[in-house]
Amino acid sequence: MSQPPDLVPPHAWCLFLDVDGTLIELTDTPFDAHVDDELKSLLKDVAGVLDGALALVSGRSIECLDALFAPLHLPTAGLHGVERRSASGATQGAGDASQLDAARTALATLVDAHPGTLLENKGRTVAVHYRMAPQFQAVIHRAVAQIATGLGSAYHVQGGNMMLEIKPAGFSKGDAIDAFLEEPPFKGRTPVFAGDDLTDLDGFEVVESHGGASIGVGDRVTGRYHLADPAAVRAWLTRIASQRKPRT
Repeated sequence: MSQPPDLVPPHAWCLFLDVDGTLIELTDTPFDAHVDDELKSLLKDVAGVLDGALALVSGRSIECLDALFAPLHLPTAGLHGVERRSASGATQGAGDASQLDAARTALATLVDAHPGTLLENKGRTVAVHYRMAPQFQAVIHRAVAQIATGLGSAYHVQGGNMMLEIKPAGFSKGDAIDAFLEEPPFKGRTPVFAGDDLTDLDGFEVVESHGGASIGVGDRVTGRYHLADPAAVRAWLTRIASQRKPRT
């Protein structure tokens, strides 16, 4: 696999970026994540080069991403496509957080009984992480599947890197990218999506179906192109940002 293109000429491309494991290193818990000012400035410059055609596409909520990347306010898809904010600022989301109340209670009991596991309440979705307690993987998978079954067909289990998430069915990162591609400034551009996890594969399929390029980060997924880690992603973005016209 080769290095991804540097998006020349910039007006022909649009860029979609996963966050955890792609832009920033994975941490033991999602609450430990940090976005430094250098990365924020870099993303601002890349967005400027691409005339604003850059969006975050993440499993985190939009609210969480806004807090991490403040003061940036980028087009964003959160919760694996369950919610999305367009470049115009219009936000839409699916699912009612209250419908997961019983599941949250059951998952909290599950986590309490298995030290090292962690409950992440995202509002419209809820996740259990077992990165710090991998010995409980089998029991967590069984229990989460059973709890999700009780919610009916409107919800399903989304797998991730040492985590499971109960979320509204019928939404994916690929769907979110498709929606962005119907709107300015993304419409008419060739899409590129960089991601590191199985949850990003739907997005890979979508950008490739539009004649674009997928970039697998790390060793969990394979895309058309490859970058070794978030540091390599940052170096690639720096090359793109260098195309920014100097201020006069």
